[in-house]
Amino acid sequence: MTAETGRLGPHPLQRFAPYPEYRDSGVEWLGDAPAHWKVKRLGTTVTGCQNGVWGEEPDGLHDTICVRVADFDRTRFRVKLDTPTLRSIGPQLFRSRRLVHGDLLLEKSGGGDKQPVGAVVLYQHDRPSVCSNFVARMPVADDHWPRYLAYLHAALYAAKINTRSIKQSTGIQNLDSSSYLNESVGLPGLSEQRAIADFLDRETARIDALVAKKERLIKLLQEKRTALITRAVTRGLDSNVPTKDSGVEWLGEIPAHWEVKRLGTTVTGCQNGVWGEEPDGRYDTICVRVADFDRTRFRVKLDTPTLRSVGPQLSRSRRLVHGDLLLEKSGGGDKQPVGAVVLYQHDRPSVCSNFVARMPVADDHWPRYLAYLHAALYAAKINTRSIKQSTGIQNLDSSSYLNELVGLPGLSEQRAIEDFLNRETAGIDALTAKIREAIDYLNEFRTALISAAVTGRIDVREAASP
Repeated sequence: MTAETGRLGPHPLQRFAPYPEYRDSGVEWLGDAPAHWKVKRLGTTVTGCQNGVWGEEPDGLHDTICVRVADFDRTRFRVKLDTPTLRSIGPQLFRSRRLVHGDLLLEKSGGGDKQPVGAVVLYQHDRPSVCSNFVARMPVADDHWPRYLAYLHAALYAAKINTRSIKQSTGIQNLDSSSYLNESVGLPGLSEQRAIADFLDRETARIDALVAKKERLIKLLQEKRTALITRAVTRGLDSNVPTKDSGVEWLGEIPAHWEVKRLGTTVTGCQNGVWGEEPDGRYDTICVRVADFDRTRFRVKLDTPTLRSVGPQLSRSRRLVHGDLLLEKSGGGDKQPVGAVVLYQHDRPSVCSNFVARMPVADDHWPRYLAYLHAALYAAKINTRSIKQSTGIQNLDSSSYLNELVGLPGLSEQRAIEDFLNRETAGIDALTAKIREAIDYLNEFRTALISAAVTGRIDVREAASP
C-alpha cells in the first residue's frame, strides 16, 4: 500500500489463489464455479419472503420498532437502529411478523435510477421489531449462514442482477421478489460459507477502517480550509497589522484600516430570479438552480444546465452577468440551512430560478473576494439569523441578511486576499481530491473482493483463519 493513495497494489486479488477445479455453472452471469459448489435457486437459501407492515401511529400501548429502508446500512449490509421508528403493531400481527436475529431483509419498494430497489441487509438485533411494508423478511434456511448470504446478495446487487426483477410503478420501483429469488447462484457448504463470511468480515473491516481514516483526514482538511478563509476575510493576511474593535460581536478585532459596513453596500441590489415556463424551443434559456451551486468552491457549475422558456423582456431584465453573486433565498434544511452564496463566472445567456436572487457586485468590490466573505458568514451561521421557516421550506430574509455588518478592506487588498485564498484552497482541494480517489479505489476493491469470494473466483479458505 502506498502512503499517498492507500492503494493495495496494482492487482490486489492476485494474492489469492483460485480453487483447484472449476466447472461450468450453466448460469450466464456466474460462469465457471468451483467444482464442489452446488448451483441452486436463490430462493432455496430462505424459508420465505414475508411482506412487512406499517401499523398505526404510536399509541404508547403496542409501540414497536419498525425497520425501514432508511435503516439499511448499505455498506456493511446490516440494519442500523440508531434512530428507530416506532409504530403501533397489535400483538397478533407482531407475533406473526416479528424479526429474528439472523433474518435477511429485502428492499421491495423504493429505489431510483442511481440506487435501484433490491438491497438486502442482515438483521442482527434482539430488540422486538418488525419491518415496514416496503421491506420483506426472509428467514434463512438451515445449512446456510446468514452473514454469507448478506455478502452474496451484495454481490448480486453490485452486478445489477436485481434490476432484472424491477417493475416500475407510479414513480416508485417495485421488486418482483419471486423473480429475484428465482435467480441461480453457486453455493458452497455451510462450513465454507462461514469461512468466507469470516474472511470478508475481517477484510472489509480493515478496508472500512482505512476509508474512515481517510474520511477523517478530509474532514480535517475541510475544517482547515474554512478556518483559512474565515481568518483571511476577517483579519487580512498581515498578522502584524494594527487592529481595532469592529463593534460587531461575531467579528471582534479587525485591521485598523478596514471599514465596517453593511453587507448590502457590497452589491447594487438583490433581484429575485424567475422559473419561466416549460422549454418551447424558442425562448429556451439556462436557469441556474440551487442544485447548480458548488458549495465547496462557491461558484456556479453548469455541467447539466436546466433549460426554461423565458421571454425576451424578462430575460433581458434578469440576465446574469459574469461576476454576479447568487444568493440562495429558499430551500435548505437543518443540516444545510438556506443562505449559501456563489459566484457566477460564465458568459452563457442565463437567468436564476425563483429560489435564487441575483446580486450584482458594487464598484470597488471584488466578486471572488465577496464569495469567500459570504462563505465565512455561512460557516459562522450568520445567515441563520435571517431565516424564516415557511411550509417546510426555509426562506431567507435577504434585507435582514444584507443588513449584517462586516469588515471590508480596499479593492487592492480584496484582490490580494482572493489570490492568496485561490492558491491555498486549490492546494487543499487537490489533496482532498487525491484522498477521495483513494477512497473510491478502496470501495471498488471492497466490492470486487466480496464478489470474488462469494462467486468462487478466489479461494479464501486458508486466508479465513486469523
